[in-house]
Amino acid sequence: MEGFLAATVIASMPLLLATIGEIITEKAGLLNLGVEGLMLMGAIMGFVVGFETGNPWLGILGAILAGAAGSLIFAFLTVTLRANQVVTGLTLTIFGTGFASFMGKSYVGLVVPQEIKDFFAKVHFPLLGDIPFIGPVFFRQDVFAYFGYVLVAVTAIYFYRTRQGLNLKAVGESAASADASGINVTLYKYVHTCVGGALCGLGGAYMSLVMMSVWVENVVAGRGWIAVALVIFASWNPIKAFIGAFLFGGLSILGFRLQSMGIHISQYWVDMLPYAATIVIIILSSRKNKKENQPPEDLGNAYFREER
Repeated sequence: MEGFLAATVIASMPLLLATIGEIITEKAGLLNLGVEGLMLMGAIMGFVVGFETGNPWLGILGAILAGAAGSLIFAFLTVTLRANQVVTGLTLTIFGTGFASFMGKSYVGLVVPQEIKDFFAKVHFPLLGDIPFIGPVFFRQDVFAYFGYVLVAVTAIYFYRTRQGLNLKAVGESAASADASGINVTLYKYVHTCVGGALCGLGGAYMSLVMMSVWVENVVAGRGWIAVALVIFASWNPIKAFIGAFLFGGLSILGFRLQSMGIHISQYWVDMLPYAATIVIIILSSRKNKKENQPPEDLGNAYFREER
């Protein structure tokens, strides 16, 4: 069981990074459905840069810049030009998919250098890694996993315990009111959208550099869409996002666990489970009536200060 849960942590990391990235974006009132495309852009750029340089830090930087650049395009179109956010997000997914396919054409089947594999090898965290059961599961992981833990805590503190986090909430709930109170709405939307996109890019890079360590077509495999659903499941709360990512990560590797136990079930049925669960989450979310479970009031609405 410890081995399965430890593998679940690894499988959950791309979902966690992308989900928190989308939560940050949506907290600013922007609905970005291009998470899948951003993850693919981060995956290919992280892999290409890492493969060509053999430097894990440059690979990570490449993924961050790719995700942030994609989100910057989205922010310019939706914030400055006030384009439809749903259409723009879907277009970003199509663009990211094509971009990854084009850039990765000559890298299919290639494996990342050994230096990168060594950098992302599992690390025994002192003291915490020795705690029975919890240690082997959560504190004998790679550096990306530890970053994910810190990211959840820092995001929660930022949202609920800082002035900037409260300003962000105001922007998402009512951009007009936030603007009237002196908050730079455009700056908040741009910055948080780019930060969210950078995290989505990191989630994609985790797939190509750590989980797979080899470039394959469509390496993200729909996890961007699951991340969008997990935002709803988590009620825009980073701590709940960690729980949701862990659950969905477990579902994604359940087939391998069943096979190791001698339980033979069609892999197609197992692969379907995360997406079936996504549909269930969306249905159940429509029944949430509490205010804290609702999306930001201004989510998806374009803001033009002259119309205030």
